[in-house]
Amino acid sequence: METFDALLAGFAVALTWKNLLLGFVGCMLGTAVGVLPGVGPAVTIALLLPATASFDPTGALIMFAGIYYGAMFGGSTTSILLNTPGESATIITAMEGNLMAKNGRAGPALATSAIGSFVAGTLATLMLSIAAPAVVEIALKFGPAEYFAVMVLAFTTVAAVLGSSAVRGLTALFIGLMIGLIGLDSQTGQARFTFGVPELFDGVDVVVVAVGLFAVGETLYLATYLNRGVDKLETMRGSIWMTLSDWKRSWKPWLRGTALGFPFGAMPAGGAEIPTFLSYAIEKKLTKHPEEFGNGAIEGVAGPEAANNASSTGTMVPLLALGLPTSATAAIILAAFQQWGLQPGPLLFETDPKLVWGLIASMYIGNVILLVLNLPLVGLWVRLLRIPRPLLYAGILIFSTLGAYGLRNSWFDLLLLYVIGLLGFVMRRYDMPVAPVIVGMILGPLAEQQLRRALAISQGDLSVFVTHPISASILGVTALVLIGPSIWKWISSRRDASNDVQAVGYQSAP
Repeated sequence: METFDALLAGFAVALTWKNLLLGFVGCMLGTAVGVLPGVGPAVTIALLLPATASFDPTGALIMFAGIYYGAMFGGSTTSILLNTPGESATIITAMEGNLMAKNGRAGPALATSAIGSFVAGTLATLMLSIAAPAVVEIALKFGPAEYFAVMVLAFTTVAAVLGSSAVRGLTALFIGLMIGLIGLDSQTGQARFTFGVPELFDGVDVVVVAVGLFAVGETLYLATYLNRGVDKLETMRGSIWMTLSDWKRSWKPWLRGTALGFPFGAMPAGGAEIPTFLSYAIEKKLTKHPEEFGNGAIEGVAGPEAANNASSTGTMVPLLALGLPTSATAAIILAAFQQWGLQPGPLLFETDPKLVWGLIASMYIGNVILLVLNLPLVGLWVRLLRIPRPLLYAGILIFSTLGAYGLRNSWFDLLLLYVIGLLGFVMRRYDMPVAPVIVGMILGPLAEQQLRRALAISQGDLSVFVTHPISASILGVTALVLIGPSIWKWISSRRDASNDVQAVGYQSAP
């Protein structure tokens, strides 16, 4: 009952004309950046961080949330019509959806994607409303040792999940930790990693790092390596509306995709890729039209798209309840919280419930806005695909420069912006994830603070982290996340080797 009352209060916040307008702008921007190849929600939010520094945090975060799940809606348009998945979670949509478009069924593919996203987003937000307070109840029992263990888990999962390898992810994380420690020590006042540069005494602004990595670095990488091919845009033919048969074949995949996507998104080591591929495999097994898979099956679009959107909503559970980002965009939203001096987590639910529940309520409203925007205006979104990429990249660099300079009118911030942008370019070039840098930079100083508190309470006894049951359990999960994949690969290789030996034995038997 308390959750219901809090959600009603959240709707009162989200339904004010100002927040409604910001939510609408966020949904529009999110859909647009989802449609544009190579421009994702993380880049867009990073670009807007400097411009929204003077905004009311509730309204700005509602807009950022609209950009986040709006991009999930818009990304399907690019995948279906251009066969260009904006991220790994939309690979399946590109496979089956583009084949539907080639067969003259682009309309039903876009429709089942949009309606499935609405269904999944709404149901997942309902689950978020229930799950987040439950997680907060547990987190309120945490002490410094438990908080430090949770942050170690966040470091490990983000580094392991977002990177192509744990080594690359951890390297990116340590770069972020080093950047986060630049400045004056909070307890001793001693300068650290400043190299005698006075401008670094206050530390490096997280907005400059976010814009540099996600906007400048990403744009330089896209302009250098992903601007060489010629994209073929499929034309819209036939009706955009789904037939009765399409509805019958889509509604069950929508529900199954939602049930798969949300739990994976809510887990610290989850992500959107696994549930989308699982959804595709399940729909392929359950379908009554197996011959259409690989040739443009509507179930192959409906299920994975629902799983993708439910997963993106699920990432808000660890972000809001524990302050743990599990995706690149969630890391940028965490940076947005930091911009206003806010730390997501259980205490935020008590100190600023209107902000948290207003943000959650805006997701219900945003899903309705996105459904209304996507289907009738699909022609407008298709036209965005015709924007020349050089103009797009140049615009991003201009806005990045103006935004970074506008923070403090400092030439040093501009220098940092492009140094970090070049760092981001090099990281992308060598397949290193950039999101762990932001996570390390933001959570590193907080983890250091909790570590010092825990050791002060235990009088320097390190066993405090394993003698507390919750802390020990979290560290156990962290170890499993870090070494589990290697153990699984070793077991699989041993099993394959054993099978090969048995096979050779059967062949050599008389």
